Amino acid sequence: MSGHDAAVPPRARHPWLLWAALLTVYVGWGATYLGIRVMVETIPPLAGGGVRFLSAGLLMAGWLVARHGPGVLRVTRAQLASAAVVGLLLLVGGNGLVMVAEQSVPAGLAALLVAAMPLWIVVLRLGLHERPARRAVLGLVLGLVGVAVLVLPGSRPDGVATWSVLILLLAPVLWAAGSVAAGRLPMPRDVFATATLELLVAGVVLFLLAAAVGERGIDPGAVSGRSLAGLLFLIGPGSILSFTAYAWLLQNGPLTLVSTYAFVNPVVAVALGALLLGEELTVPVLVGAAVIVTSVAIVVTAPPATRAAVGADREPAADVGRAEPVPVAR
Repeated sequence: MSGHDAAVPPRARHPWLLWAALLTVYVGWGATYLGIRVMVETIPPLAGGGVRFLSAGLLMAGWLVARHGPGVLRVTRAQLASAAVVGLLLLVGGNGLVMVAEQSVPAGLAALLVAAMPLWIVVLRLGLHERPARRAVLGLVLGLVGVAVLVLPGSRPDGVATWSVLILLLAPVLWAAGSVAAGRLPMPRDVFATATLELLVAGVVLFLLAAAVGERGIDPGAVSGRSLAGLLFLIGPGSILSFTAYAWLLQNGPLTLVSTYAFVNPVVAVALGALLLGEELTVPVLVGAAVIVTSVAIVVTAPPATRAAVGADREPAADVGRAEPVPVAR
């Protein structure tokens, strides 16, 4: 039994409780890409993202204050600035770009490209003079091959714009940067307070960006019931419920089990996209999916990176599989 397993409280030893939380993360984050896809059909992506994150942030803030008092959201200026930076990278840069791209990209393809996020963490850690395990580097190389299979001309499904693919390649890089930064910046101690602040900052910034780029506002009369259902799913199960389950798992479950969400989510997204939205499963998509999911599995189960030299940045608090401390919005 590992040291982590030995520290698991008795309540977490019930298999049904662990698997219920894990299933919530699998389905909640896997279906998020479908929620985004249907939301942007009649809701502008930046404004819709602003509603999503601001609503989720206010609901979480109300729950935290009701349960622990207003002091739970009291943070230092440095902690607030850090949460804002990480929130901008994760939610505005990472997830905001996904919402923009899914105006023309199928949910399954978007999920597969974003699933490469752990691979970019390996790249960033190499740039920070850390030595990832050879297994992680192998997974990185394999994963980049899988990404190439998905994005090369002739491999993409019909109607997928090149600009959408390019921003989907940038989105996981920004998400990875936010994940790595969160392990080095002075973040609030309470993980739920951190998530709340990040959500609120992201919601406000997305509204400002929507106005800056001239995005049309949300016309209630033009919003379809399907898009509204997608938005409500993103606020509730896709953000609050899934994150709560994930945060609980980090405290009560073995890391090797928790980290499996990284390679299960894209499989769930591809399957649901085909079943519910009728998305085409081409040979390149299936091959790219198999390669990327395998590479991510290799990376997230590899040993933690080590510092390359004395005096390098401090070790991250977790390995690659746990390098995404506040992944509220997939």
